[in-house]
Amino acid sequence: KRSYDILVDEVKFPPEDIIFDPNVLTIGTGMEEHANYGIDFINATKTIKEQCPYVKISGGISNLSFGFRGVMKIRESIHSVFLQHCILESGMDVGIVNPHEMLALSEVEADVKVACDNLVFNKTEDATDVMLELTKRERARREALKNGPGAVEVKKVSWRDLGVIKRLEHALVNGISQYVVEDTEEARIDSERALHIIEGPLMDGMNIVGDLFGAGKMFLPQVIKSARVMKKAVAYLIPFMEKEKRDKMLADGLDPEDFDENDDSNFAGKVLMATVKGDVHDIGKNIVAVVLGCNNYKVYDIGVMCSCEKILEKAKEYNVDVIGLSGLITPSLDEMVVVAKEMSKGGFTQPLLIGGATTSKMHTAVKVSPNYFTVEHPVIHVLDASRSVTVVSSLLGENKVDYTTDIMEEYDEMREDYYAGLEDRYFLTFDQAKQQKLVIDFDAVPPAPAPKKLGVSLIEDVQLEDVVPYIDWNPFFQTWELRGRYPNRGYPKIFDDEAVGSEAKKLFNDAQELLKKIIADKSMNLKGVVGMFAANRTDDGEDVLVYSSEEDREAGKPLDKFCMIRQQAEKESDDPYLSQADFIAPAGYKDHIGMFAVSCFGCDALVQEYEAEHDDYNKIMSQALADRFVEAFAEYLHREMRTDTWGYATDESLNEEDLLKIKYVGIRPAPGYPSQPDHTEKSTMWNVIKAEQLAGIELSESLSMMPAASVSALVFAHPESCYFAVGQVGKDQVESYAKRKNMELSPCERWLSPILNYERD
Repeated sequence: KRSYDILVDEVKFPPEDIIFDPNVLTIGTGMEEHANYGIDFINATKTIKEQCPYVKISGGISNLSFGFRGVMKIRESIHSVFLQHCILESGMDVGIVNPHEMLALSEVEADVKVACDNLVFNKTEDATDVMLELTKRERARREALKNGPGAVEVKKVSWRDLGVIKRLEHALVNGISQYVVEDTEEARIDSERALHIIEGPLMDGMNIVGDLFGAGKMFLPQVIKSARVMKKAVAYLIPFMEKEKRDKMLADGLDPEDFDENDDSNFAGKVLMATVKGDVHDIGKNIVAVVLGCNNYKVYDIGVMCSCEKILEKAKEYNVDVIGLSGLITPSLDEMVVVAKEMSKGGFTQPLLIGGATTSKMHTAVKVSPNYFTVEHPVIHVLDASRSVTVVSSLLGENKVDYTTDIMEEYDEMREDYYAGLEDRYFLTFDQAKQQKLVIDFDAVPPAPAPKKLGVSLIEDVQLEDVVPYIDWNPFFQTWELRGRYPNRGYPKIFDDEAVGSEAKKLFNDAQELLKKIIADKSMNLKGVVGMFAANRTDDGEDVLVYSSEEDREAGKPLDKFCMIRQQAEKESDDPYLSQADFIAPAGYKDHIGMFAVSCFGCDALVQEYEAEHDDYNKIMSQALADRFVEAFAEYLHREMRTDTWGYATDESLNEEDLLKIKYVGIRPAPGYPSQPDHTEKSTMWNVIKAEQLAGIELSESLSMMPAASVSALVFAHPESCYFAVGQVGKDQVESYAKRKNMELSPCERWLSPILNYERD
């Protein structure tokens, strides 16, 4: 537009003589970021025509189908569909094509036309795969024509009829572990050395897996199954390789005891992975480790709750090429900043990767990268396992400088936008926010009736099968990075999705099989504590006092105090500025509050079992199921509180689907999450309900619950209570909050770091 304005307004160049030539880029590569190149060109052509009247648009059309080179009929069909839309709908004027290689749209076969339309407009996730199948069909047709009508049809054979090397490759690519030990032994007998099996068919198979996954033609569950085959084969070969090494060293007159067992020179690179201090969640990290391992990277997974000192010490010890940090809870974000600062002070040069559910590209760009990022050692946010191989290979490849420079420029721009946004964002003072709080008329809508019994109860008689109907399967598929496209995004509609439906169904069936086994052998079990207490908000309206009994309430002897945080970011509407304290009635009313902490025990032992069997697939499946069990337990327990033990919704008749849509009365927000983003309030809850003493549910130093499959919540019963996000808050509120908690300002700011609207000292 700027060049158009200069040419037309300043140079007085005739606009009808201007030709713009936007890039036509390749689609159908299997890479998600390329999928919209076709529709982007069509839209860009239309936009340029609208904003720059009378100009002409040209484009080099052959680039579009470059991924299908060698099969001209397919390429011509793609060009025909593309040009139809570019010319008639967007006004493209000039296309650079070979006129001898053009098909009229009417000449394109019906199924090919549909596939081309899906590919050009990125309508379906499997558009590339469908086109590849059509490409194979076209090649086969051409081959048949070449061979003539007398060609003999080749008899199809089972993969088990193939030679052992091809059988191993097939087993790896398809994740079939049934025959891996016997095939590996057969291959070993036929090979000069056991190592040749790993360096040959096993790595060849894993390279195919890596390429297919990188191109979006394999899904995460398939990759994990392939890794299971690889690990079982390698585990079988290790004793033979160790004997071969020992015999060779003895033959060479060397002492076998001097052999370096940590020799890792044959790997594509070495990556250290750790869940940061105070955090116990590692399912995502485990998945990334498997995916990297499938692509010949040596992964040193040093576990969970890793201190900064341990991370840096192990990085030096293993001499790794890349360091990856993972975390789920918000305090982990601050710990990642600490690690980045210490890496800078220590003169480290390894790239730093950031990942985990609570992390984001924005937080990485704004908070982490300024402490360490250079072109040599960047800080990069990795969204999920499918991106990890691309990131690591780019960092260790010959184009590293270009790759990291692009990311540095992107992060610089994101930081500028972030701080500019803060300048444009307005916040009420804490006093102003308090004046505009939610005011519930507790006379018109009184507090819920008193629970049947006040105090704390241990819950240990709920069985896994009791909570299965309450399982929400949507997060399960997200864990495995299987996502359907609208309208098949959620469970069970995901099974109907053209791209991922088949694999999602296989995964679900595997989950059901393991779920039944876990229930039958009781390898996991549920336990929790529930507390219900008399409660009133404090006189200033900002916190909630809890009492062990009505007598203690009348005597003014609180058991403890839960401190709350209020919204401060200015709103464009007249909506109130919420705090969870608003949902509890003031003194003079007989209000109550509930709370619980629940866990699924036994997962760690099961994980160790599967690790010993080199079975990453069932290891990760066990962790995913433990998460589903405990979330379902929380849903089950909350319903029991509403309908029975507290009994404020005795006539509730919601089915499980409605429960997952939160159609019930009341809420159960967790400390450390959007409605009360301070994890230190968990310490108050643990003190009140004795979660560790009664149920064995512990808190780490960063207040992550242990075991990892744990859920906690405060339970509010008033019908006007609702979920909300506090958002960012100002220093005036933080100072008040720290004072009310009897906490020094500096540690309070550290815990609240992700929501501060200012830079702490």
